[in-house]
Amino acid sequence: MQSKEEIFSTLFEIIRDDFEVDEADIVLEANLYEDLDLDSIDAVDLVVKLRAITGKKIDPEAFKKVRTVEDVVIEVEKLVIC
Repeated sequence: MQSKEEIFSTLFEIIRDDFEVDEADIVLEANLYEDLDLDSIDAVDLVVKLRAITGKKIDPEAFKKVRTVEDVVIEVEKLVIC
């Protein structure tokens, strides 16, 4: 999982399967909280799942800034490049 497309694909599957979000709603511009109805507990669950997939610790401060699916992709991309 290194390219933005691969990261998005993995994230798409997590959001669809684990949070039961309609596929049509999962786009890069979608706001995690407003458009996808995730809450703070869901966000923590997402961080845990991403940490398991990447094998890297995700900085909680960096993740507090994410609002959209694309923001998550960018943060994960930073992790896998390092």
